[in-house]
Amino acid sequence: MLRIVAISIACVFVLELVIIGHSSVRADDVVAFAVVSEDPRDRARVSAKVAIDGSVTDLKLLASEHILSNLIWKKLEICHALKLEGRKALEGFQVLSVRAIDAAMLPMVLQGFAGDCLLRKALEIAPFVD
Repeated sequence: MLRIVAISIACVFVLELVIIGHSSVRADDVVAFAVVSEDPRDRARVSAKVAIDGSVTDLKLLASEHILSNLIWKKLEICHALKLEGRKALEGFQVLSVRAIDAAMLPMVLQGFAGDCLLRKALEIAPFVD
């Protein structure tokens, strides 16, 4: 009988993880949205406009070795829109996970900046393409 109870509890725990999902985000981690504001020369410290809880600030996105090996981060360019999870630090925003998103999925406070950035990028690059 005890064995059946233990198996039932284990099954409920596994189902909870599958249905709800195991989140790697800790309580002090925040979700932020960002638009890369300058050409990323140093991939470990990328300048961006970052929206956290509806307010936009210029921050450096600080990437760990785990993020630096991410394909999204390797292909990062100016004007790219990102959804980030991480922590705000004194030097910038410590990135724990990153997803590339369409600029239309950004919060309204960043969409104007993203649109201006894309127009500026198109006007600067388009004349060089033949």
